[in-house]
Amino acid sequence: MDARPDRTPVRGDALPRAPRPWRLRRTGLWAALVVLLLVAQTLLVALTLNYETSRAQETTESVAAEVVSQVRRELTALQQQLHALGAPAESAAPAAGGATRAAAEPVSAPPATGALAAWRRAAQVLLRERRALMRIEWRGADGAVAEAIDTPYRAPVFGLLGRGAADGETLAACAAAVRTRAPAFSRSYFVPMPGGHGLEMVDLCLPLPGDPARAGSVVATIALSPLLESSLTPAQARGHEFTFTEGDGTRLARAGVPRGAGVFRAERLVDLSGATLQLRADSAAGAPRLIPNLSTALVLGLSLALFALVLLLARDVRRRAAAERALAEALALRKAMDDALVTGLRARTLDGRISYVNPAFCAMVGYTGAELTAADEPPYWPPERRDEYHARLAARRAGHGATLDDALREGVETEFMRKGGERFPVMVYEAPLVDPQGRHSGWMSAVLDISAQRRIEELSRQQQERLQATARLATVGEMASLLSHELNQPLAAISSYASGSLNLLQQAAGNAPLPAEETCAMLSQALARIAEQAERAGRVIKSVHDFVRRREQLHEAIGADQLVDAVLPLVRLQARKSGTRVEVELPTPAPRVRCDRTMVEQVLLNLTRNGIQAMESATPLAARVLTIRVDRADARGVVFSVQDAGPGIAPEVAARLFTPFYTTRADGMGLGLSLCRTVVEQHGGVLDFETAPGRGTTFRFTLPLAPTPGTEDRR
Repeated sequence: MDARPDRTPVRGDALPRAPRPWRLRRTGLWAALVVLLLVAQTLLVALTLNYETSRAQETTESVAAEVVSQVRRELTALQQQLHALGAPAESAAPAAGGATRAAAEPVSAPPATGALAAWRRAAQVLLRERRALMRIEWRGADGAVAEAIDTPYRAPVFGLLGRGAADGETLAACAAAVRTRAPAFSRSYFVPMPGGHGLEMVDLCLPLPGDPARAGSVVATIALSPLLESSLTPAQARGHEFTFTEGDGTRLARAGVPRGAGVFRAERLVDLSGATLQLRADSAAGAPRLIPNLSTALVLGLSLALFALVLLLARDVRRRAAAERALAEALALRKAMDDALVTGLRARTLDGRISYVNPAFCAMVGYTGAELTAADEPPYWPPERRDEYHARLAARRAGHGATLDDALREGVETEFMRKGGERFPVMVYEAPLVDPQGRHSGWMSAVLDISAQRRIEELSRQQQERLQATARLATVGEMASLLSHELNQPLAAISSYASGSLNLLQQAAGNAPLPAEETCAMLSQALARIAEQAERAGRVIKSVHDFVRRREQLHEAIGADQLVDAVLPLVRLQARKSGTRVEVELPTPAPRVRCDRTMVEQVLLNLTRNGIQAMESATPLAARVLTIRVDRADARGVVFSVQDAGPGIAPEVAARLFTPFYTTRADGMGLGLSLCRTVVEQHGGVLDFETAPGRGTTFRFTLPLAPTPGTEDRR
């Protein structure tokens, strides 16, 4: 049989083993999986961060574009309102020589009083509507300020510095506007305000319709900071910082609640006719962080969960691999054990079909495993007992075999048939099979072939019978001398009575005849004595004949007094030779025992003979008493005792007293006490003894009490 050491691991092997190829492949696959997961998760997190960054930047760009559009709309609406405002209708430009006057005089003549008042009122309404509008001026064709109105919300913007300090930018814008006949903006300039503050201003010059030499223009001074604030929505103001800057980055105006973080910026140009402003939007949000960001946090959470699942999967795979290795080792070990077992193993399903057999069972019945598992009915069932086996299986399957199950666990002897037809006895030990869900799925049996055991038992029984016969013959041989002595007495008496009877007959026929009555009486007495002595001799010979010729009988219920009476004639034969008195103590009524009568009589005869022989040499003649006693031990047993008055048994002899072929007598065989113990133990009893120096020895053995007739019938 191939042991396959390369596939069956040896526990406790201290030699290092090279890693197997499948282990290297599995390790490589797991390493590649972990690397790919790391790369994928890293890229996913990076892409998520990049997406968040791009989205934040796009948001900033979008907000900047919206603010620029709103600024343009604000300025466009302002231009329309200024164009509607125009100049007073009653403008009092000089009718004659006006051009010369305008050229010679730096200030135009004011309009008429009614038109001026209406213009002022319209300008004030516009200033109240537009907080970014700081001042509205009406200038004549020569550029001089004809009329000016300041915003009601602030101090006059040119109260500290004067209008002339910033008038150069305004005049350049107005010149461009008159030249192009379109609105024009001046470059930005700074105007100090009371309290140490100041504002960045820009002028919008709108030429009035009509003759450029006479119409003049309207100039609106706009503060950049209020213009920027009025162009923002609350949401835009809360999330970004907005500034107007010049081309070199100089900040002109600021709006928005927070300070910009400097991470996400967007710049847009506000193209104005004659000037350009640059709008910068700076988001208050910094670079996206891992945890506070919801999407990134979700990606990281999913990544961690995925790694946790991978770890759990790796642990589960490792445990599964360990379980598979353990299972493979267990299967290999079980196969090796099954192959090495001499006990047959058989597994059956609930319907009685064989699902598994080991090689020992196949060798036992002579069928292969394939033949046994393919058969609908076990082929090793003897045909004459199949109905019995089917009935037993049906009872067990129907749930009525609880008592049978208990018996099978303890072992049930039955009969199988080999493939060649030979019947042989087996001992079956069976237990239920349970599946992983705890359901009963069949039975597992251990089958022992006990045919060899039965042969040994038969040989042992035959040998026991031979030993018993030998012991009986030895006993008869030892008693041969006693028989000759015992028979001589009745034979001598018979001879004497016969001779006397003949003499009486001769005298009756001779010279001295006796009276007839006396002769008949004497002859009757002699003949009675002859018959008595002959009967005595016959009883002695019959007792020995019955003992020697008796065969083994089945256990039977018999009275204890009958057992004692059966051996008492032979015991008394030896007792008379040595002058021993035999005393019998029996309870009334005598108990009944269940035993093999012949074997128990042999035990009693051996024990009494040993007791008589023990008193022959060292015990005075008057003290030679052998007592046979029968007592009830308990409700289930009877005690037989044989007590002598000998010198007792020495300790060294007592230690080997029941050893076969050990004897202290020169003519003994050493089988008597060993045979007695075997017989008593076969009856379920115990043989023991008590001895004391100078006080004799008592042997006791127990026999089971026979059941009463009513109890026996119930069984």
